[in-house]
Amino acid sequence: MARLARYYREYGIRLVRGHMQYLWDDQGRRYLDCNTNHGVAFLGHSNPYIVEAVRRQIEEVWAVPLNFATPARERFVESFSRLLPAKFGVVFLQNTGTEAVETAIKIAKKMTRRPTIVAFTNSFHGRTTGSLSITWNEAYRKAFEPLYPHVRFGKFNLASEVEKIVGEDTCCVVVEPIQGEGGVNSATPDFLKALREETSRKGALFIIDEIQTGFGRTGAVWAFQKFGVEPDLFTAGKALGGGLPIGVVVAREEYGDVFEPGEHGSTFAGNAVVMAAAAAASELLLKDDVPSRAESAGRDLAKALSEHGSRIGLRVKGMGLMLGLELRVKADQFIQPLMARGVLALTAGMNVLRFLPPYMIGKEDVELVRSAVSDVLRGAG
Repeated sequence: MARLARYYREYGIRLVRGHMQYLWDDQGRRYLDCNTNHGVAFLGHSNPYIVEAVRRQIEEVWAVPLNFATPARERFVESFSRLLPAKFGVVFLQNTGTEAVETAIKIAKKMTRRPTIVAFTNSFHGRTTGSLSITWNEAYRKAFEPLYPHVRFGKFNLASEVEKIVGEDTCCVVVEPIQGEGGVNSATPDFLKALREETSRKGALFIIDEIQTGFGRTGAVWAFQKFGVEPDLFTAGKALGGGLPIGVVVAREEYGDVFEPGEHGSTFAGNAVVMAAAAAASELLLKDDVPSRAESAGRDLAKALSEHGSRIGLRVKGMGLMLGLELRVKADQFIQPLMARGVLALTAGMNVLRFLPPYMIGKEDVELVRSAVSDVLRGAG
């Protein structure tokens, strides 16, 4: 019998069922999911609203290429359009976040005919060759070098150096408004505004990576809306598919017809079942006022996590329900102890515990996290 290749750490539990903010293993034990498959299940596991949309679509048609129109895709565009700022009128459908980043880079390179991409320290944009080239962590990159050579890394949040790193050779600048994998580091408004101004001045495209931050998690539909800036393109994914695989690039109208037929494509992009799930997810975001609920729950969770700060010198980072608890020690040692107390979490960088729960978490869930974190960190300082 074949086996699965191992390139992820295994945690020793077998998950068999999920509903909203909870998962159950094959022993019947319940977990509060603050991992959510790196943010994918932000709208909950087996959310009935999304399940019903997927069930209906499975009974109609599944796989239809982008050459043909489908009602599912039309419903997605109609629903998703209600979530977009006014100047953004074009959506490029893909399957994953890394694919969306690759597509955004291709748009920038074709529009500008320039070679250089600017990215930043502690960035994470994906694991395919182009997106890996603009991902900072050497541990992800080293085994696959040489990667795309025309990349310039600037220091994240250093607005004073923006003018130096964005040059006449720059096709695009790619940045996360909150770095997820890199440590839950929030950009400053001054930094993002400097990037917006300098890319406009130099004729480069400004790309904001909203794959983890976007779709309501930070308390706004798109995190960049909290910073008072707008990019030329932004990427989205993870939560947008309601749990199914998706990635998109959203562009201003002037970048909408950049590709000729054959220059870009994707076999599974726009899959009808995924489109049905994403349309339902977009409707649910408005129907349930998800960003406001994430902001409110995030305040409660941040307060609970911050109670540890005065005692052992920790701090809470992030926005909404994208939160990190910064430690003075390595964070990965606490993941399994948290699991033993019924909480699934992630790390970010070396010393940050990351919490990405679904938007419907309640006060009992927040108390569970507070208690579990308190237990596992006792004596860690």
